[in-house]
Amino acid sequence: MHREELMVACTNDLAGKTRGKAFPASQLEKRQHRGVGWTPTNVQITCFDSISDSPFGSLGDLVLIPDPATRVAIATEGEGAPPEQFVLGNIRYTDGRPWEFCTRSLLEAALDRLKRVTGLTLLGAFEHEFQFGGPVMAPGNSFSLAGFRVRRAFGEALIAAMRAAGINPDTFMKEHGADQYEVTIGPKAGIRFADEAVILREVVRSTALAHNETVTFTPIRDPAGVGNGVHIHMSFLDSDGKPATWDPAGKHELSPVAGQFVAGVLKYLDAITAITAPSVVSYLRLTPHRWSAAFNNLGFRDREASVRICPVSDLSDIAKASQFNFEFRAADASASPYLQLAAIVHAGVQGIEEGLQVPEATQEDLSLLDTAALTERGYKRLPTTLEEALKRFGANDTVTGWFPEGFADVYVKHKLGEIDHLKGRELKDVCAAYEEVY
Repeated sequence: MHREELMVACTNDLAGKTRGKAFPASQLEKRQHRGVGWTPTNVQITCFDSISDSPFGSLGDLVLIPDPATRVAIATEGEGAPPEQFVLGNIRYTDGRPWEFCTRSLLEAALDRLKRVTGLTLLGAFEHEFQFGGPVMAPGNSFSLAGFRVRRAFGEALIAAMRAAGINPDTFMKEHGADQYEVTIGPKAGIRFADEAVILREVVRSTALAHNETVTFTPIRDPAGVGNGVHIHMSFLDSDGKPATWDPAGKHELSPVAGQFVAGVLKYLDAITAITAPSVVSYLRLTPHRWSAAFNNLGFRDREASVRICPVSDLSDIAKASQFNFEFRAADASASPYLQLAAIVHAGVQGIEEGLQVPEATQEDLSLLDTAALTERGYKRLPTTLEEALKRFGANDTVTGWFPEGFADVYVKHKLGEIDHLKGRELKDVCAAYEEVY
């Protein structure tokens, strides 16, 4: 039977889900102007497909405008190759104005603020951890060749699919957790930074489907197990495209603007965690000694710090200034990459505008300090539940003020609806529910 190719115009929403509407691929040029219809209340569809309290009801009309620069078109070539046709875009009012709840538009606004205040462009990449479903691999395979060998065919198909999607692959490895793997990519500037995180997640899922596998990016599958993190690496480029993050004379070798940016992220971290780690089970992972993050601290090569200064290699053929970056670790894939990065960028620019001092880098276990000692040194324990995180977000006028009017209220209602959907369930069942949807 004859088939006509369909292209899916997609948005990555408040639930971190990539949703969209298909149209004949031959219409892509026309759809770049007129888009596809979208409904305001869609913003309140939770990751479980329940609908949270919505201020829009059945009213209103929007358009989702595809950005051709994000087009993914992967033909089926070779065993295990995943066919894909989709394009990311922005949700707008029918008169062309950005919609206040479009995550991609929110990131564009944050990046514009960074450029306006500093003249800098953000450069970076997301690292993703995920796990395969099905029978659990025998123990003894953490970081092993044997563990890689089991998924070699998947990994090679994934790398090829990533290249076809316009993503520069970096590494693919067997991680520490049960059936857990990590995939990393090369850095990109501006909005493409987050676009590639969205594309990567979908290409991983597509490759798994082509191999009759299931994968999950859930923050944590087993309360007693290892979590799946998202590590966001960041640096800056100046107006000439040159690295602007490293300063050999700076504190921790951070340039003055980078140091203030990091200080802002840490100052406002407890109020943006509801955005960067926005699931109920995210807070099982954000605990001490899980190699994630639990306090608003800067670490020098410390994988339990919320922000980590990453190492550079004297052996590399890449200049030190181009290698140097810092990593945000209080994040997972239950969030939209656009929204995560928007919150981080706003917090960093706030730190620059406030002229904050570059923080000290911790070299100790902060979980051993009591609340008074932490407070004296300027540290806060990150929220321990999503409810607490939402309260800190909603109570911080500076943070909510970074977003359009009404955004904070809608976001909190969205997440409360997600929480309500899970009420009364045992913890293992809550973990299973997130494993299924992410």
